[in-house]
Parts: sequence; structure tokens; C-alpha cells
Amino acid sequence: MSEFKVKTHDEILSNAQSGDNAYLEAAIVKYRQIVEFIASKYKESPMEREDLIQEGMIGLLAAIKSYDNKKGASFNTYSKICIDNSIQTALRKFNRQKDIPLQNVIEYQEEEMPIENGFDSAEDIVIAQESVSLLTKVLRENLSDFENEVLRLHIVGCSYNEIAKRLCKSPKAIDNALQRVRKKLIGISL
Repeated sequence: MSEFKVKTHDEILSNAQSGDNAYLEAAIVKYRQIVEFIASKYKESPMEREDLIQEGMIGLLAAIKSYDNKKGASFNTYSKICIDNSIQTALRKFNRQKDIPLQNVIEYQEEEMPIENGFDSAEDIVIAQESVSLLTKVLRENLSDFENEVLRLHIVGCSYNEIAKRLCKSPKAIDNALQRVRKKLIGISL
């Protein structure tokens, strides 16, 4: 690690951007305090401090990967903006989730779900529950968080416009997401 103390700030970033994991780790260690400082500004937020720091670290990684010293901003300024934006985005997403009425929420669950009428035997119920569990797993593995959220809201009966409003997206973005979901699900065999 002593070799990193000799290196300049720009050399550490340049090597980290080139894919050198040792330099990336050194940059993360060097700038973690900035992440913790920015996260501490949100101490009244509904998210836990560690979650805020984790979101800030995502912003720091994005800053390290995309920083260009030729653009005129210092890395400190640029990274602070990226970290703060990442935390604010996570808070907006967190707040959006709590604004969804509970009666409209259908969670993907892997545990046994009560399945009512329409089955002739206990075996049919177990097979149906296993199918739901398998489908839940497949959805988590193959769809993005956004696609899963759009699908969930679509399943509970929300219109494209309602989904767009809740997720702060355009109806076209919702339509595109549902088209991707359809294509992905067609290509999956259970």
C-alpha cells in the first residue's frame, strides 16, 4: 500500500479507471470519508446510515469510473456531486416505495402462498405453490428491479399512466419495460 502514497491523486484515479483493482481499492479507501460525510447530512432520512453509505459508495465508484480531469472540475467536487446524487436517488426510490398503497402491493415471495379454490387435491396445491416459487425466482434473476416493479404494478391492475406517475417515468418507458418483460419471459423455459 505504501506505493500509493507516492502516487499522485491523478495517477491513482487514472490507474483505477484503467481497471487496476489495487488502485481502485486505494481510491475507495481514500475517498470513503467523503462518502461518510455526505451520508451524515441525511441523518434524518428514513434510510439507515449504512444503506446511505452503501448508496454513496455506488456514487463514488461511478465518479471514479467516469471522471475526466480535462472537463475542468476537480475530482473532489465531481465525486461529491456523484455521491450526493446517488444517495438522493436512493432516497427518492425508497420514498416512492412507501407511497404505494398496501392494498396494491403483491410481494414476490418464495415461501408458501395460500392458494384457494380451484384445486382438486393437496398435491395440486403443492404443485401450484412450487410453480409460484419458481416463477418468483425466475423473475428476480431475469428482470431488472425496474422491470420487476413495472410488472408488479401491471399485475395489480395499474394502467400505464398510473405506473408512469408512480415511478416518475413516461408511459412510453413503461410500455418499453413491459415489452422487454414479455420478450424475456418468452425466452425462459420453466
